[in-house]
Amino acid sequence: MSASATIVRPTEATKALSTNWTSKQSYFLLAALTVLCLLPFFGRAFHIDDPLFVWTAQQIAKHPLDPYGFNVLWDNYSQPMSEVTKNPPLACYYAAAIGSIAGWSERALHLGFLFPALALILGTYRLASRFTRFPLLAAAATLLTPSVMVSATSVMCDTMMLAFWMWAVIFWIEGLDDGKQLCLAASGLLIAVAALTKYFGISLVPLLAAYSLLRRRRLGAWAFHLLIPVAALGAYQIWTAIHYGHAMFSQAVVFSHVEQGVNGRVSLIASALVGASFLGGCALSVALVSLFIWRWAKVATCLLAGAFLTYAFVHGWVGLGHYAIVVQETFREGWTSPAAQMTIAVAAGVAILALGVSELRNWRDCNSLFLAFWVFGTFIFAAFLNWSVNARSIMPLIPAAAILAARGLERIEPQGNSQLQRRLALALVFSGIVSFWITKADSDAANSARQAAEIIHQQSQGENGAIWFEGHWGFQYYMQLWGAKPLDFLNSETKAGDVVVIPNINALPFPMPSPQFVASSALLDLKLQQPVFTMRWRKGAGFYSSFYGFLPFAFAAPNGEQYFILTLAMPWKTHITRTAEK
Repeated sequence: MSASATIVRPTEATKALSTNWTSKQSYFLLAALTVLCLLPFFGRAFHIDDPLFVWTAQQIAKHPLDPYGFNVLWDNYSQPMSEVTKNPPLACYYAAAIGSIAGWSERALHLGFLFPALALILGTYRLASRFTRFPLLAAAATLLTPSVMVSATSVMCDTMMLAFWMWAVIFWIEGLDDGKQLCLAASGLLIAVAALTKYFGISLVPLLAAYSLLRRRRLGAWAFHLLIPVAALGAYQIWTAIHYGHAMFSQAVVFSHVEQGVNGRVSLIASALVGASFLGGCALSVALVSLFIWRWAKVATCLLAGAFLTYAFVHGWVGLGHYAIVVQETFREGWTSPAAQMTIAVAAGVAILALGVSELRNWRDCNSLFLAFWVFGTFIFAAFLNWSVNARSIMPLIPAAAILAARGLERIEPQGNSQLQRRLALALVFSGIVSFWITKADSDAANSARQAAEIIHQQSQGENGAIWFEGHWGFQYYMQLWGAKPLDFLNSETKAGDVVVIPNINALPFPMPSPQFVASSALLDLKLQQPVFTMRWRKGAGFYSSFYGFLPFAFAAPNGEQYFILTLAMPWKTHITRTAEK
């Protein structure tokens, strides 16, 4: 084994500590902490893209070999699911197994998706043990972040993919250590499973190939195991091309490119700023830990740089593209709060990226290069290549960033004095509280859509006409559950007396009908109590997509979710068709 690949050995101080605190206790503590953080949200409503995964799982339960063999109305007109989804189906197969055994309730599915979260956090601890003497810090910092906690309360594929990713890396490194071909083969299979859970998993192939070349200095038998995920994804490409008439992996790549073009030309500087903003907010715990690594002069420099870059962004000195509209709407009500939040978020993102730059100085150490490439590769994809910047695309770099932070602390405090440990614990507790708060706010928004659907169902039971609605996400799931129909802007035929429900905050709502089409109207206003938002136009919050905001979450005065309930005086079909054509 080369010197650069030497496994971290404990110092005498950590040996003494290990007599009182063992790895088993760390695993137990992390598992308990994960359950404690996620358990309050087991009953949360399905949100954002959750319905797509649930519907696909229900299709799989009936037709296991045809996961996308149904139509869905998700972009305001009906399309085959194979055209709508941009993710592979493995997470849906997992959800189908849960639903078939325990039912399709929110609690059953969220409980099932707790296990990938546990695998992610415990895997982070095991991997971090090979890179730093502070693996517990790295694993806790990974959990206590807004990106991981919010994503782990969904039934989407992101947490599951990252769990497979972590264990694939673990098996690969352990296989290289002792030349265990079985471990390398297991890693190749896990990479394939990760890629078929979310396409980004395939990026482990070049990452691990580079790491292995740095360690071995030559190609070897290990390289053949990296062909397993390539072959699996290639087979999936061929199968979907035959079964659905188009190769779905390459279609997802094309979709990302097309979406970037449709939404305006955003400069590389603007993309980098939004990416840094999302990184700083999503990896809050890592940013707080980095305060103990950098001198205050460097922290002040990061804040000044964040303030200048935010000023340049807000005033359009960089090519904003579609962000110009977001900036205009967000700063209309005042610039102080959103500008301050973006300044802090960008500064935090820069500080986290600086951890990677610092690690790159040890360019002869393959471990340093591996972690730095992991962070920068993921950031480049999330900020510049993905269809939009979002917290779920930032999330894969958080374990690596947390390990980098632990390694940075190790360099300045090799043994970790008790005072530093207390301060780090307080920083993690603060990050955990903020992350829990943000997760609560996101869950409240999800639950409000379910509540709105229930109220509308109760109030419309006496109506003679059909109940139609605009909007998607969880609201669509619950409205359809009660028998309402989503408006197809190409094919729906409404008539006088029908009711149309239009949410004020949702995906792709079209303008309301002109007054001559409306016989009567009502407004359902559900108040939200939390002064923080994960998805809110005019607040700058775009956790799930930066098309809604340049911050992953935003603190602002609480307000409500509004639903306009309109009774039609005459058919609205002509207006709908013309709107769709425009």
